[in-house]
Amino acid sequence: MAKVKGVKPVVDNRKARHNYHIKESFEAGLALVGTEVKSLRMGKANLQDAYATVKDGEVWVINFHISPYDKGNRFNHDPLRPKKLLLHRREISHLQGMQREKGLTLIPMKIYFKDGRAKVDLAVAVGKKNYDKRDDLAERDARRDMERTLKERNRE
Repeated sequence: MAKVKGVKPVVDNRKARHNYHIKESFEAGLALVGTEVKSLRMGKANLQDAYATVKDGEVWVINFHISPYDKGNRFNHDPLRPKKLLLHRREISHLQGMQREKGLTLIPMKIYFKDGRAKVDLAVAVGKKNYDKRDDLAERDARRDMERTLKERNRE
């Protein structure tokens, strides 16, 4: 996954790494309305059940919840409206081909601002089985225990 230097995520989909094997990732722009941007800058968004899909040559994020802006009054937006992602044509056709492949899905991993523009880190992923999740948890616990014992030995 591409690490963007100096960029702190506004919203992070932490559960995605637990539920999916990440194959590839893309950086995409996010087309938003004014009150969505203000609400997103305040960190009032949720990527928990969000996914992306390719429709009619455009990529859309579905179920990405951005809470209504407090001071938005009648100009507020629908919190669950589909948001369009801004990608190059060849990237869209690549994603469309991968989406057709069985078992692959498009997951937004994090939302951040880069040079004043909202960006999405979009990942092509495969769902993990329950035994994969258990193996990952066991491996993480074992690594944590090893680090703890090494730290204790170094103190002595």
